[in-house]
Amino acid sequence: MNMEEKGSMSASTIPTIDLSAWRAGDRQGRERLAMVVDQALERAGFLLVTGHGVHPDLPAAIRTAARAFFRQPTYAKLPFLAEAGQYGWSGPGAVAAGRAEGLMTPPDLVETWSAAPGPYHATAPGPYDSAAERPEPELLPKAWPSQPPALRPLLARYVRSMRALADELLELLAAALRQPLDFFTRHTMRPDWTLTLNWYPAITTTGAPRPGQFRVGPHTDFGTITVLDRQPGKGGLQIHTEDNGWQDAPYDPEALTVNIGDLMARWTGDRWRSGRHRVLAPPADAPSEELMSLVYFYDCDPHTVVESLPAPIGRVPHPAVTARSYVRSKVAEIALR
Repeated sequence: MNMEEKGSMSASTIPTIDLSAWRAGDRQGRERLAMVVDQALERAGFLLVTGHGVHPDLPAAIRTAARAFFRQPTYAKLPFLAEAGQYGWSGPGAVAAGRAEGLMTPPDLVETWSAAPGPYHATAPGPYDSAAERPEPELLPKAWPSQPPALRPLLARYVRSMRALADELLELLAAALRQPLDFFTRHTMRPDWTLTLNWYPAITTTGAPRPGQFRVGPHTDFGTITVLDRQPGKGGLQIHTEDNGWQDAPYDPEALTVNIGDLMARWTGDRWRSGRHRVLAPPADAPSEELMSLVYFYDCDPHTVVESLPAPIGRVPHPAVTARSYVRSKVAEIALR
């Protein structure tokens, strides 16, 4: 690790936003929070968020159930193997995130379980007065392991919380851009999203990493916002900024980590920075370190046409893109099979 990789990001670079203050705040208080968000997303594309309403027992229970699945022998997981473009289990060697940046990195040292929305159960086309009234989707994949049986219901609860939280965050982001609060959420009636459980096995399982190999290689996310419940570790998350290079991401056990992706950066005309990050290789000096992250990637309605906000808010006009086709083209860049 070189000198630019030591230490953690400062609170001024990646601030902590209390969503309960946003909910309860008066107009001036909300404007102050929105200004902090705007500045943070310009600098690094990352925030820490407290007051999010997700009880810590839920991600803890998910990790317990998911470890029971991941630690099984490969033959027991193969029936749930995710085919190209589908959801379920992906084993070692499935992705190399650095290839989205044109880096020919070795495969990432991670196994995943991914879930996504199936058909939405719409009772009416909308509009909806609250997030609770919006249609709920089926949960993909269709095949779930019977051991552990708790995995599917736990993830169903978690994605309901995540979707409500993501829409609230999008309202805050709209305020930070001085737009109507529904500027983004008017495009999340039946949104695309993916929940990915990233299991980072210990080096005793993976073996020594190859040169240039990571748990997740350097990349930016592809959609609007990502909500991350993570665990700290020596082989953990790092964030890159132009001023500080690679540094350890700040960690608060009560906070979720939020970053914006390429689609949101395009939407803002590059006013905001798509947060560049990586997860370091499993460390030789902590051979038993095993981590798991819960990563909720939120996009928007599939056929949303994303156009850059004009100046003076936007800074670089990008050609318009359609949300689902854009994100899928980026995902295809990192898939190895």
